[in-house]
Amino acid sequence: MFVVRWILGRIILLLNFIFSPKKRQRPESEQVKIDMQTQNLSLYQYNACPFCVKVRREMRRQNLNIALIDAKQDSNKQALLIQGGKLQVPCLKINNDGKTEWLYESKAIMNYLNDNYAKA
Repeated sequence: MFVVRWILGRIILLLNFIFSPKKRQRPESEQVKIDMQTQNLSLYQYNACPFCVKVRREMRRQNLNIALIDAKQDSNKQALLIQGGKLQVPCLKINNDGKTEWLYESKAIMNYLNDNYAKA
């Protein structure tokens, strides 16, 4: 089963590379503003997870510079489990005014990104 997962993961990454979406073009001043807003966001993810790929594609489409954190590393896995409450990816960590919110599910994350940054 490990080999099948590994092969499928590589196929997903290859297809994502080949058919990578085009980045949204914004004026530089708007992009700087968006980059400042997304500094408080980080995405806990696995590199070959299809749902994580889906969220990363949306981030690229919106041209959002959000920190990517590999949840397979022990320290990141523990942070996700202890602080977020469950070991599930993708997970968007949102820091706002000292409050931290953990957003799970790819659809919910993409809706959050579209609602907050697509109009900007």
